[in-house]
Amino acid sequence: MISFLNNRDAYINHIMFNPCSPLHHLLPLKLKFLPESYVLKEKKDIKGLITIAPSKNPVKRLEIQRLFFEENCYEDAEELIKFAISKYKSIGAISFIVRVDDTLPELIRLFVSKCGFSQISYERLWKVPIPNKPDFNKKDFRSFRNSDAGAVANLYNDSLLPHFRPLLSADAKEFKEAVFKGLSYYSEYKYMIDNKGYISIKTSDNENYILDLIQSSWAEIDLHSVISFAVKQIQKRQKNFNLFIKTKKYTNICEQNEQLFRDHRFECVQSQLVLTNSSAKIIKEREKTGRFTILNQPYGDRCLG
Repeated sequence: MISFLNNRDAYINHIMFNPCSPLHHLLPLKLKFLPESYVLKEKKDIKGLITIAPSKNPVKRLEIQRLFFEENCYEDAEELIKFAISKYKSIGAISFIVRVDDTLPELIRLFVSKCGFSQISYERLWKVPIPNKPDFNKKDFRSFRNSDAGAVANLYNDSLLPHFRPLLSADAKEFKEAVFKGLSYYSEYKYMIDNKGYISIKTSDNENYILDLIQSSWAEIDLHSVISFAVKQIQKRQKNFNLFIKTKKYTNICEQNEQLFRDHRFECVQSQLVLTNSSAKIIKEREKTGRFTILNQPYGDRCLG
């Protein structure tokens, strides 16, 4: 969330302009692949804007990607959020996710108290010092292929802490290359690590690159080699850049990686709370087991809930 810029109309027109937008709005939810933006207007005055971005499985999960409104006009923000959720739920959306900087408590309260979101975890972004001489074994890395999507989905789901899986689990199609990849608003480069890990390097401005690593808790992966490999791939395309690596509290390797980054003096530049509005619920505690009856037929001990 930002306060509006002085040239906000031009800025919003830039965000909303896409030659495919008129046709894209007509697509059913399951076929959407581009972000869609909506503005809140009072007569001719633009009061705010919201952008909804689909995942590779848009029916399962949509993301609130941008939210602009006049400073302290939280009523306008609430109207935009509720409009978007209502609109997309009416055409079949199940879950919404938004990441909010933890320095914006009023905005967090708006999502949670007024718009039905729940805080489930956080993600952090760490600035990576660029190594002078990247060192890695080329044989450990190869380009991602669509046939790897199932294996990557399994790695990702295995990396999730159990109580987050109902909300955040993914299937293979969420990792496959999109048919209209060239129309995306960002560039992404994907690689496999010796069939035991997955790397995504993503940028929207060809200057700031975010490295996302997926690995299971049983897989031992040298982070120095991963970072060195990522640096080398970016250097093929861009000489001057910033590299960041993401950690996700809802995964089982987050704590060990964050401790490693602290030990090597990586700078944490952003901490975002992950909020969801979903029909799925987190089970915080395991329910007690017991005997129960269905249609007068007794069953043994089962886990309820």
